[in-house]
Amino acid sequence: MGWPCLVLPQWCQTEICLELDREGLNEYGEPLEPVKYTGKCNYQDKARTVLTAEKKLVEITGSALFPGDICPELPVISSGAAVILGVKRRVLEGRKARNPDGTVNYTEVLLI
Repeated sequence: MGWPCLVLPQWCQTEICLELDREGLNEYGEPLEPVKYTGKCNYQDKARTVLTAEKKLVEITGSALFPGDICPELPVISSGAAVILGVKRRVLEGRKARNPDGTVNYTEVLLI
């Protein structure tokens, strides 16, 4: 049985360039090269303020939704950078929404 895609490709019209950081070091002790993704997403602007553990205010400026798994080589998305609508933003967190069979239905990236 197939699972319906919750983020349809026809809804993804905004160009985005992502560089997602990898965890770990290479054989020379340097950080691993980031995973690069260029494509289209469904981008939604937000203006919400939250309080972090360090008592800093962080304004989440938007979320980008992608159909499927945009980076299957990364088990989790923890940090990185994005260029969307001509503005460079930081990746706050990433989420891979999974189907009951374990496959990734869509990927969500929160940007600040």
